[in-house]
Amino acid sequence: MFSLRRKKDEIQGFPFSQSVENDDARIVVDNEGTIVFASAAFMKMAQLTRDTISEHNFSTILKFQNEAQSPNDIEPGAHNVFLYGDQTAQEFHFDWINMPDSRRFLVASYNLNHNDNIEMESPLPQNAHSTHDDIDVFLNLSREMMVVIDENGKILRANARFGNTIGYSAQELDDIAFINLFDEEDKPHVQNAIQSAHQGDTRPQSPEAKRFDIEARIITKQKASIWVEWRQQHLSGLTYFAGRDVTAIKTQQKALQHREKQLLQAESLGRMGHWRWVLGEDSIEWSDEIYRIFGVDPENFDATLDNMNQMVHSDDIDRLNQALHRAVIEENDYDVEFSILRPDGEERVIRSEGRCSRDDEGEVIALFGIMQDMTERMLYERELKTAKDAAERAYSAKTQFLANMSHELRTPLNAIIGFSEMMERQLLGPLGNEKYVDYIGGIRESGEHLLDLISDILDMSKIEAGKYDLMLEELNISKVIHVALHMMEGRALESGIKIKNNLNADEELKIVADRRGILQILLNILSNAVKFSNDNGQIDVQCNAHENGIILKISDNGIGIPANKLATITNPFEQVSSSYARDHEGSGLGLAITKELIELHQGTLKIESTIEVGTTVTIGLPYQQPIQDTENHT
Repeated sequence: MFSLRRKKDEIQGFPFSQSVENDDARIVVDNEGTIVFASAAFMKMAQLTRDTISEHNFSTILKFQNEAQSPNDIEPGAHNVFLYGDQTAQEFHFDWINMPDSRRFLVASYNLNHNDNIEMESPLPQNAHSTHDDIDVFLNLSREMMVVIDENGKILRANARFGNTIGYSAQELDDIAFINLFDEEDKPHVQNAIQSAHQGDTRPQSPEAKRFDIEARIITKQKASIWVEWRQQHLSGLTYFAGRDVTAIKTQQKALQHREKQLLQAESLGRMGHWRWVLGEDSIEWSDEIYRIFGVDPENFDATLDNMNQMVHSDDIDRLNQALHRAVIEENDYDVEFSILRPDGEERVIRSEGRCSRDDEGEVIALFGIMQDMTERMLYERELKTAKDAAERAYSAKTQFLANMSHELRTPLNAIIGFSEMMERQLLGPLGNEKYVDYIGGIRESGEHLLDLISDILDMSKIEAGKYDLMLEELNISKVIHVALHMMEGRALESGIKIKNNLNADEELKIVADRRGILQILLNILSNAVKFSNDNGQIDVQCNAHENGIILKISDNGIGIPANKLATITNPFEQVSSSYARDHEGSGLGLAITKELIELHQGTLKIESTIEVGTTVTIGLPYQQPIQDTENHT
């Protein structure tokens, strides 16, 4: 222990490490009666020398007026005792000093101010149980900081641990008040604790007592902040401090609190809490989130098995308890879902998952796990399932309707068309009245129109259901275009519209595609071009080969499509309706089917149009189809 500079008449250090300049006759013994220190004044008073004091202990050197007592029986305060070799009783003051390492020392002191003629001798001889230097060595070996201050807060003595920790030398500490070493925020707390110690009971505490009077931050010379946990003792006008650095513990506690806060926030976001149940106990440990899930206040609700079961739905109590008991018996994990009825009347669905906690011998001693509020998820899943079931029923009804409509309408329509053709051609002889011929032609045209509508609807339904299979083959696109033009030639001539074919009849442009699908694409585009072209208009068709496929362009000089309709014209049942368009019958599926068929062929569709100028449809088709598509559709 290093000593600070001080005036000659100041009291220094711990009671059992007084200097020889002190006027007190003082002896220090441990709780077993071994003499650990004796001042020169005491040895002079007891007529002992350096060589003879080591032969004595507490019971031989101090005798009480009553029967002999061990050090542990001595109460603090004044007692009359007989010194070794003296028949006159002297009044000694006894005090117990508790060390940070739980050791206790009994200090007996006698004031000699009234006798200045006593000659001082050196303390214990070198072969005694302990010397002043020995005590300093032991105190400096301690991991704790030790400080003694007077009533004015001045540091009288401190061990090396204290100086090394805060970075100040003994000379620097001599000019610093103890309170000024603390953080500004902690100074009031430290000052109050010191004052309370001065005013409180000054009797030494028992060795079993563990009291941490102050926990405050010390500011080092390098301006670092260190948390120190201090134990203090006030005795004879001095305050003794024993402290240990708890900065690492504080840092760990702060990190732990931060992690706990994050856990609580995560549990709150996930509506999930953790729990633990020790076997044989009724109480359950719940986290804050579980209290919120159950809608109860932690201060007014005891988390026990009985109280929880009272909130569980009656249909789920047995199942929940069986899951708990099975987990214990089978020593296995478990999960279970159950419903609860909260105090506010709201019903919630809870999912609980548990794990087994075992002791060192592998025996299950507790269950722990999580509880999660699944109410919103369950409601969402139910709504999703309801919507899915409704969609499936609607889709099934639509499919069934289309199948029934196809079956019911195809047969009579075929009959209407067939008989109309026979009557129109008068295969069985003349009808007599020429007007009947016109009527029969109308019947045939209406029947063909209805058949086209039904075919379009069925084709669109197949495409949407993913059941339109491409029958891929290598074909000459030029020949397919010629076939389509030939099929549309009669309708174009009736409207006075000229179709100009810019293809070389002998040129072969081969691609892998579905013949029926490509033909339907061409007929839909050509049909719209004829339908929306002005009288005596013209339609241009051209097809060119490019690096990755063919580019087919069909242009007309018809009424055109408004710009605001171009983005949606290929949607199912979408039709252009404006002052520029003529009224034409149709399902509104032609371009939608065309777009889907082109995309099934991995192609592209582009429509450009200007009102009263015309429309150009550009179709790009690859030479080859991906292998997986060929395998899927052929």
